[in-house]
Amino acid sequence: MDSASATLEPLFSFMAHTLSVLESAFNKLPGSAVIQRYIRSSHQNDPGRTILEIILIIFAIRTLLQSRTRADRTGKHFIQFSDKEIDELVDEWTPEPLDPPLTQVEKADLAAVPVVAGPSGVRPKLVSTGKNAVNLASFNFTGLAGNETIKQTAVEILRKYGLGSCGPPGFYGTLDVHMDLERDIADFLGTEASILYSQGFSTISSVIPAFCKRGDIIVADRGVNFAIHKGIQISRSTVRWFDHNDLRSLEDVLESVEKDRKKRGGPLTRRFIITEGIFEKDGAMVDLPKLIEIKYKHKYRLILDESFSFGTVGRTGRGLTELYNVPADKVDILIGSVAIGLCSAGGFCAGSQAVIDHQRINGTSFVFSASLPALLAVSASEGINILRSSPSILSTLQENVRAARMILDRVDCITIPSHPASPIIHIHIRSPSSSSSSLHPSSASLPLTLKPSNPVSPIPRDAIIWDWDIESEERLLQDVVDEALVQGVMITRAKRLRGQETVEARPSIRLALTSALTKKETEKAVTVVKSALVKVLAKRR
Repeated sequence: MDSASATLEPLFSFMAHTLSVLESAFNKLPGSAVIQRYIRSSHQNDPGRTILEIILIIFAIRTLLQSRTRADRTGKHFIQFSDKEIDELVDEWTPEPLDPPLTQVEKADLAAVPVVAGPSGVRPKLVSTGKNAVNLASFNFTGLAGNETIKQTAVEILRKYGLGSCGPPGFYGTLDVHMDLERDIADFLGTEASILYSQGFSTISSVIPAFCKRGDIIVADRGVNFAIHKGIQISRSTVRWFDHNDLRSLEDVLESVEKDRKKRGGPLTRRFIITEGIFEKDGAMVDLPKLIEIKYKHKYRLILDESFSFGTVGRTGRGLTELYNVPADKVDILIGSVAIGLCSAGGFCAGSQAVIDHQRINGTSFVFSASLPALLAVSASEGINILRSSPSILSTLQENVRAARMILDRVDCITIPSHPASPIIHIHIRSPSSSSSSLHPSSASLPLTLKPSNPVSPIPRDAIIWDWDIESEERLLQDVVDEALVQGVMITRAKRLRGQETVEARPSIRLALTSALTKKETEKAVTVVKSALVKVLAKRR
């Protein structure tokens, strides 16, 4: 026994020394004391748990080391094919298309899109006829698209900086021209700061989830655009809906939310009102002073999407805050589109310095998307300078809007839900029934028997009385578009993502007026639209 002990003593000494070296090396690792404490307490309280964890560690190591594919190297289970059979199988194989084939409606819509030769301006040249057409389809409200001063500046910047930024803003994609544009936008609107996004659609859909989280309350207009719906969906917040552009309905919903919170004894959470300045779906305009009054009364933060009001209303195009003479700092988070308002690309968010700094690390589109090309940033800054120095642009635009509405409001076979000052005009076919059945209830004559809307559901309360058919109305409106194009005026139907939007908007023709045309030219073009409407819709009767 003593001889055996003497024989194994060097082995035991080596193992003890090895364990001592390993222990000292382990103790030098950061966090080793925490692991030791965990193992000691775990083994003392539940030794069986220690054994189970050791087994799991061994199993994990074995799983990582073993081969993930057990190939049959002998080939005895393989199916043997001759060369002829292999060729036949290859010939018979048809790859599945990445996208399903286009439907007949989609093919017709695609064929109806006019092809333009050269730049798309106020009078683009059509490939099909070789003639110029008056463009009332593009969002060129202030006529900045094709401006020669902006063109020359963009060319100079392209030669200096190149085309792309080659990276996200937080890495190496930020240039001095991006910071200049952010300062220009903040100074133009009268806010502390602003942040620039490289895509217009993803601006609002990134801003909402950057501030609204699970457990927060969002009260949103039922008529908001698709991008806002996506942002609300990503946020996973508790959502309540109020009737489209109906501030009385908004107050009712805010009161019901507070009543429900007190009933449940729930804690106070972050609460937001989300709406648009000019609505993309129908051109309606929100009453901003009343909205701000309600916001302060019920202690909510306001997220206002001015994608279609920035650069289109107000004396110099500052949007609803300038139109209603409301300080911009009354709006907590103000969203705008550089692509629409300044004929460039991207979008922005303006507000306090804290609101902007928060997005630089929490706005997903800002963090993960390549920044705006330098030439587009400078083009937007030049657009702001032009709007500042030429307020006549906006007065011309509003004059053209009034001239167009004077003509269209006298057409009996249509209804227009858009605000009289909105440069985006939606045209609906007048329903044969007595109800106007517009997009949402605020512009419809609702029967007194209708119950109030359910705040939990985005479906409007008047959905049960809608009597319009999407397919038939879209065909009629496309005939109007085609007839107007034959007469030299390019207009478009409002395009929708059918089957993807929460509430299907009613088909409409969308006119985008511009200050690049004179009042007489606008009247002439809108008269063509009027005659096309009367000619096509008269056949329906």
